[in-house]
Amino acid sequence: MKRSRVLAVLVGGVFCVAVMSLYRMLELMQGDLSRLQEKIDRLERLLSDNNRLVATLRDSLVNRKASWETGRRGANVSSDTLSGCRLVEEMKDGTDGVQLLHVYDLLTFDNPDGGAWKQGFEIRYQENEWDETPLELFLVPHSHNDPGWLKTFNSYYQDQTKHILNNMLIKLSEDHRRKMIWAEISYFSKWWNDIDEQKREMVKRLVGAGQLELVTGGWVMPDEANSHYFALLDQLMEGHQWLQKHLGVRPSSGWAVDPFGHSPSMTYLLKGAGLNNMVIQRVHYAVKKHFARQQTLEFLWRQSWDSSPRSDITCHMMPFYSYDVPHTCGPNPAPITEQNVREALLLLDQYRQKSRLFRSPVLLVPLGDDFRFTESSEWDAQFRNYQKLFDYFEQHPELHIKARFGTLSDYFEALHRRLNATGTTLPTLRGDFFTYADRDDHYWSGFFTSRPFYKRLDRALESTLRYDFPGHEHFRRLTEARRNLALFQHHDAVTGTARDPVVVDYGTRWLFHSILNLRQVLQSSAHWLLLLDKSQYHHDQSKPFLQMDDVMSAQDALPQKTPLVLSDAPRSLIIFNPTEQLRTSVISVVIDSPDARVIEAETGRPMTAQISAVWAEPSRASADSFQVRTDQELIYFMSSFSLCLILPCVFSSSPSSLNFLLFLKTFYLFYFEIQKLRLQSGLVRQVQVQFLWYGTRSGVNRDKSGAYLFLPGEEGAQLYSSSEPPLIRVSRGPVFSDITSCFRHFTHTLRLLHLDGHAGRSLEISNMVDIRSEVNRELAMRLVSNVANGNRFYSDLNGFQMQQRRTLEKLPLQANFYPMTSASFLQDSSSRLSLLSAQSQAVASLRPGELVLDRRLQQDDNRGLGQGVTDNKLTASLYHLLLEDRRGGAQEVGGASVEHLSLLAHLTSLSLCHPPITMVAPSDSQLPKLRPFRPLRSSLPCDVHLLNLRTLEDEAESPSQEVALLLHRKGFDCSSAPEPMPQCTWSVHEEV
Repeated sequence: MKRSRVLAVLVGGVFCVAVMSLYRMLELMQGDLSRLQEKIDRLERLLSDNNRLVATLRDSLVNRKASWETGRRGANVSSDTLSGCRLVEEMKDGTDGVQLLHVYDLLTFDNPDGGAWKQGFEIRYQENEWDETPLELFLVPHSHNDPGWLKTFNSYYQDQTKHILNNMLIKLSEDHRRKMIWAEISYFSKWWNDIDEQKREMVKRLVGAGQLELVTGGWVMPDEANSHYFALLDQLMEGHQWLQKHLGVRPSSGWAVDPFGHSPSMTYLLKGAGLNNMVIQRVHYAVKKHFARQQTLEFLWRQSWDSSPRSDITCHMMPFYSYDVPHTCGPNPAPITEQNVREALLLLDQYRQKSRLFRSPVLLVPLGDDFRFTESSEWDAQFRNYQKLFDYFEQHPELHIKARFGTLSDYFEALHRRLNATGTTLPTLRGDFFTYADRDDHYWSGFFTSRPFYKRLDRALESTLRYDFPGHEHFRRLTEARRNLALFQHHDAVTGTARDPVVVDYGTRWLFHSILNLRQVLQSSAHWLLLLDKSQYHHDQSKPFLQMDDVMSAQDALPQKTPLVLSDAPRSLIIFNPTEQLRTSVISVVIDSPDARVIEAETGRPMTAQISAVWAEPSRASADSFQVRTDQELIYFMSSFSLCLILPCVFSSSPSSLNFLLFLKTFYLFYFEIQKLRLQSGLVRQVQVQFLWYGTRSGVNRDKSGAYLFLPGEEGAQLYSSSEPPLIRVSRGPVFSDITSCFRHFTHTLRLLHLDGHAGRSLEISNMVDIRSEVNRELAMRLVSNVANGNRFYSDLNGFQMQQRRTLEKLPLQANFYPMTSASFLQDSSSRLSLLSAQSQAVASLRPGELVLDRRLQQDDNRGLGQGVTDNKLTASLYHLLLEDRRGGAQEVGGASVEHLSLLAHLTSLSLCHPPITMVAPSDSQLPKLRPFRPLRSSLPCDVHLLNLRTLEDEAESPSQEVALLLHRKGFDCSSAPEPMPQCTWSVHEEV
């Protein structure tokens, strides 16, 4: 018994010790597990870093291998010349991926009659399809307000927009179930300034409750064909900053229902701004039909150059003709009234048919149109009647539909929730949606060029707006200019598709006045920055210390150089390099005497200069004005100023000794021919420049070209001919040589700059076009070359990326024109011919390359404008033509391949779009001491572009202590290496 007790105690003691030991072991193991987890996390980080290093080494090895193989074929390039470049690659996705170039190859574009849905097909469904998963419908009220089109921005606001927003405040507050979306912040901010604090609080409550959603958040709903990405991003920032400051919100969904085609560049900017979803509308009707059949109207839009999903944005494409009420509920809509609400099955049928075009039973139905909901009665009719309809659906669960008013956020949240629940995935899509056609062969390629004068003025304002000087007196001008540039990106402004009085309003109020104001900012800023003794700074706007060397007299006039009056005292020039790169540029000023020389102010070193005539008429040189051009190495960055002095010469010469030749008797019937371009490597390519006329269709009842549409006549392009021979002028000198051909409708100049480095590698082409005497004609410039590009060429999208194009014989001529914002190129296995542009316009590769320079059209093209395009101006266009060898990495890739501009093309385009700005100091002998301003020690890397530097606004609408610095690292092509290499550097790593 005693032994049993002892045994029991012993066993119990052992058990207690075991339990305590076990707890201790677990405690120790917990600590070990924590340390083990830390080690695992550290290993994962090391593996990630290692993978990144391996990827970098792999890319470097591929580049070196390509360069080495090129070297074996005789290329005189070192193996690591272009480390960090982007090899050509084929776009590949999974089995559910969509490549728009392949879609175009697949489609027949035969446009058969689809029945009730004219551009579609008959949609069928089973009555019990929604028994298990009811149809979930979101009706999204909206009102699209154009910031100028048939009326000016201010007229639209006074007549319609402010009433829409006033009614919105009242009607949404009456019922918490009512909702609405709004896109144009330019109008919303103007209305906000007009309402009192009580109404502002009501707005905040509606936004907070989810009844009012601000979508996209841009200053406007911008055009996506002509607008440069600088302006697209700037208008987006302007709108988002306003929303954050006044409402404390950031948009999550985009709404682009009226731009005439859609660009992936815009989707990239939206994703970067925090948006995850978007809606688009204007897509070629045949593409919509194809996507509807494949149930790919909702997709993940991916950048062509991005192999990862990090740039993906969920996109919903509206399936039908328009975003108006009749075309958004279904393929064959019927009106609903209070009397026929019990016939709701008719509308339910339309909803069900539309739902069959998508992969999810969550359905988006927009409710609105241009300037809808202006009257209070319309709000009542729409909201009350639809609410009765929704109530009826709710009272009849056997219909299996849940319908309500909603916003885009409501819809996309429900969509993603349903997709995740069912494991349904959306396809990925690569490409762009140009060129848009809404019916038949009506392609909207005309607006790529319409009103080219204002497209060029838009880019001039962009270039001027990159400079920022955050003084209180100038901040208002900077903010106003940003918002004016933003307003001009509207899809009826930069497109050239507004009525004549509206165009004048755009040109005067939004562009011309902004440029004048920014010039004042620039003059004052340069004055302060250059003064050695800042205490001497005094700015008198009526008599600025520094003057621009040219004058803009009106919104529809080209800038004119102001002659400098020379005297015994030297005249000081202030040269502003607006880029982040060290560059050599030709500086041109007009003087009143041919007896002049140029020296560098800092060193006193004489500079090479060339005196040329100023032409008062094509065959008559001015007797009292002369151009002096000098090549100047300009130090880097945004506010770099160099000083030059122009002095009178000690010897005299007469105007007759100037270096130009005049040919009056040369007869050129069709075109001026460059003949060929030759590189030092021995590469030769034939290049001819021709000029063409396009007419429009004939016939009383036939549609004709207008502001939007390009509908050329059956005869196609006709070579330009003139009844009189052109006048030819030839200039030669140490700085440049050029040939100018003067025709009746245009003056064409080819200029070669005698500069060292990459600045002298391209041929400058400039045209001065005047077709005001013509009727229904369009002038085009053709580049004929023996580059064997087949049916493929590349044009840029918004100056941000290059997009492969294919000239398809099955499409009409007008369908093969695409937008070119700043660049286009043709290439074969050994050469690339790039055309870099200072303005946006239409481009095609027909024989093989064409650009439309200007359009004069007498009639409306039945797209709502109600007029033709007859307000043409004397218009300048400027290009650089660049021929390059293709060597390492020049392998051809089948299918849809991703290509980039070369490093040399990037640098040339940068110089073209941001030319040096010249200012003139007074001739007063009491000139204060000036010094160059150089904020950086060296240039930025070649592949890094300083897109913008802008001071942010504080709560008091004054300059804050914060700035936005926007840098863009550009991908560049591996197949071309500039010789000699530029003086800047570039990164060889994937990430900087």
